[in-house]
Amino acid sequence: MTQALVGVFGGSGLYQMDALQDVAEQVVETPYGAPSDVIVTGTVHGVPVAFLARHGRGHRLLPSEVPYRANVYAMKQLGVKYLLSLSAVGSLRADFKRLDMVLPDQFIDFTKRRDSSFFGQGAVAHVSMADPVCATTVGVLARAVRGVLQQDADAASAATESVTLHTGGTYVCIEGPQFSSRAESEMYRTLGGGVIGMTNLPEAKLAREAQMAYATLAMVTDYDCWHPREAHVTATMALENLFKNAARAQRIAAEAIRLLGAERPASEAHTALAQSLVTQPDAMSPAWRERIAVLMA
Repeated sequence: MTQALVGVFGGSGLYQMDALQDVAEQVVETPYGAPSDVIVTGTVHGVPVAFLARHGRGHRLLPSEVPYRANVYAMKQLGVKYLLSLSAVGSLRADFKRLDMVLPDQFIDFTKRRDSSFFGQGAVAHVSMADPVCATTVGVLARAVRGVLQQDADAASAATESVTLHTGGTYVCIEGPQFSSRAESEMYRTLGGGVIGMTNLPEAKLAREAQMAYATLAMVTDYDCWHPREAHVTATMALENLFKNAARAQRIAAEAIRLLGAERPASEAHTALAQSLVTQPDAMSPAWRERIAVLMA
């Protein structure tokens, strides 16, 4: 199988990666079933990359139907060390306006029906999620965003909508597929939520268990339904605003990949299981020892 250094999950409206060269499709099987779609591998700026459309090409999977364990495990099988999530989100804060970009550093999990761990039924591990994203990878992603936004500002006309990068903030992950009620939206705001989405959990938890450095580029498309003067979110509204940012997101991802390939920064996530594995390999079944070998690679 082709090996990759950087993995990219494309969310709603981001079903391919334009910068990929030497493209090949990988059909990957995992102990947790098949991923959302074939994984597309190639290079970006000479860096080996694996791309997966989270909802499948053509957007066929609800957030609850995404095979998160298979998706993350498949990236690990391909050798991925840095995992970037490109995601559409709603804003829970007045200063996070439409088209802005947010690099969340915390998550609140309101999902209900998702397998959120590789472990169980023969192996136990408890990873720390105190800091659920890799700060080093987020820093690289922030530099990529700033560079692209500066290029856009230098070339912009007066009519171009301004875009702001917000570093830090809490991503509230709900089960969906329905959007929030107003009462729920207000509750999430009182809990300190910054953005709201349906897919980044259990993704971040699984990436940590797989010892991959994970970071999210969250692109604001709407104000959910809490804002007194803004229209309530619809799927059409969210996709229309995401498409306005799609080309920018592609360039940001390509620049982040270039930086990660050049710098290959160390991450605490890369050794997450060293202090987390409770069941020792010699007490596991042969099948579990094989899985652990992949996760700890």
